[in-house]
Amino acid sequence: MPTTSPSPAPARQGASADHHHDTPAIAYRVELADLHAHLYRVTLTVQAPQAQQRVSLPVWIPGSYMVREFSKHLQQLEAHQGRKAVECRQRDKNSWDLTAEPGKPLVLRYLVHAHDSSVRTAFLDAARGFFNATSLCLRVHGQEAQPHSLELVASRQTTGWSVATGLAPRQVDPAGFGHYLAADYDELADCPFELGAFWHGDFKAAGIPHRFVVAGAPPSFDGNRLLQDTQKICEEQIRFWHAQGGGKPPHKRYVFLLNAMDDSYGGLEHRNSTALVCSRRDLPRRDEAGGESARQGEGYTTLLGLVSHEYFHTWNVKRLRPAEFAQYHYDAEQYTQLLWFFEGFTSYYDDLLLRRCGLLDNAGYLKLLNKTINQVLQTPGRLVQSVAEASMDAWVKYYRTDANTPNATVSYYAKGALVALCFDLTLRAEGRGTLDAVMQRLWTQCAAGPMSEADFAAALAAVGGRSFDAEIAAWVHGRDELPLRELLERHGVAVHDDPAQLAQRLGLRVGEQNGVQIKVVLRGGAAEQAGLAADDEWLGVETENEGWRLSRLDDLALYTGRTRTVTALVARDKRLLRLRLELPAPQDGKTWRLAIQNAQPVDAWLAPA
Repeated sequence: MPTTSPSPAPARQGASADHHHDTPAIAYRVELADLHAHLYRVTLTVQAPQAQQRVSLPVWIPGSYMVREFSKHLQQLEAHQGRKAVECRQRDKNSWDLTAEPGKPLVLRYLVHAHDSSVRTAFLDAARGFFNATSLCLRVHGQEAQPHSLELVASRQTTGWSVATGLAPRQVDPAGFGHYLAADYDELADCPFELGAFWHGDFKAAGIPHRFVVAGAPPSFDGNRLLQDTQKICEEQIRFWHAQGGGKPPHKRYVFLLNAMDDSYGGLEHRNSTALVCSRRDLPRRDEAGGESARQGEGYTTLLGLVSHEYFHTWNVKRLRPAEFAQYHYDAEQYTQLLWFFEGFTSYYDDLLLRRCGLLDNAGYLKLLNKTINQVLQTPGRLVQSVAEASMDAWVKYYRTDANTPNATVSYYAKGALVALCFDLTLRAEGRGTLDAVMQRLWTQCAAGPMSEADFAAALAAVGGRSFDAEIAAWVHGRDELPLRELLERHGVAVHDDPAQLAQRLGLRVGEQNGVQIKVVLRGGAAEQAGLAADDEWLGVETENEGWRLSRLDDLALYTGRTRTVTALVARDKRLLRLRLELPAPQDGKTWRLAIQNAQPVDAWLAPA
């Protein structure tokens, strides 16, 4: 059974792994220098520096494909050998050259400002600390393959704090402060640290110890529910990857690091841990009498889907990874066309495995799938960009959204999940296998290592008994619509065309906090044809006889009735504009609604085996 504790927890991931005191080649000392100034102090000792030693801080973190310039937070870098100062000559935005005396330890000291509460960087205040080594730990060029140690130092300000990480402890105190050891820089970079007076609980999945840490949990938080449901997810995924002779799980322990905030969502996968952030409202809650909560609504389901997604990455992207990521390069973008597989297929399985472990029923799963389908169908960019192109463009487009993003791009997460759905349902319809078998074959075929599109095509052919090159060309590299309706109907799912919401029919995405603020104008819609633009404030509407102030978009039908041609009153950069707008009829726009028509094929696809 899972065990929980609201009290500070030691970093039990291995306790004290060993107690030998040989000096690692690369050693970091991380101090929480000033909680209110959000400053970490890092001391880096290089035991055997090169004569011309280069150090650098990564510009990105694997799993989040955008150059984020972590070095902008590094300050006051200095270096010494004994009492002799060593000049730090900045080479470029993120690297420095030092002329050192070989054979004599080189010591570097610097500060890092940490006030980013995302899962990608580092954070420190009086209540909590968090960091990825890619934000704090300079990389010592030429010595990346050497063992790296990290000493985490407590202070008077952190009394009552504990440490959680997937990195192996070398010698730590009961709270987890002390020495940790990584085999190389890649391992250090792949093991984030959570610090603070957090809640924690433990369980085993397939005999493997798992820990769940939650920072920022409110008093109503139901930790037992979260542990029980996460245990089901982990056991289901271990069965998925290893039930058919796929060897043993690649991790000996695992840590979930969740930061609960007022309003946030996201996750970043690591080799034996994941960093997560969610809204406190999405956490499971105890009832007012203190009893266990009933299964909650969409927010908690979304959180479980995030847990499922990041845990699935333990296999799909952390071990089975794009051939281009066989070795990470931290100083510049690293391109692949395969994010549709590694993120998109993971997005297909995250909710599907919630269904298989009993945390969703068929109707609940189809509701989530329905949402993904409508999200893609309401994105004009799906006809402009393929998912392979979206994978390459992630560095400049996916994480850098603007008002034109839906018109020019498609999500390799969302459409990638639908590509996975199409392959799965096609294989099932032809009776030769399933996408499960393809994934399991890839796991063993690629020896849990680099994978190419050709490997995927070969696994499809081996399982399906024919070439799927045409489907790969059309669904992965093409921009035409996917055969979703046909495949779903063949598997017992009815597809109903319901009237679209007004914003969709107009081709708009709006905000309504203070009137109607136009956020996005979709390509080819009535709003674009009228000349409406992003950042416009839609003030009102005029018909033939009168004008009306518009406070929310849904009031448009109230004021226009059956009138099809109106004048939109718009404020743009303080100028008032009158734009002729042709209102689409209710039947002009459609949105999909999925429903179970034949339970037997739906069960064959969705129900646990």
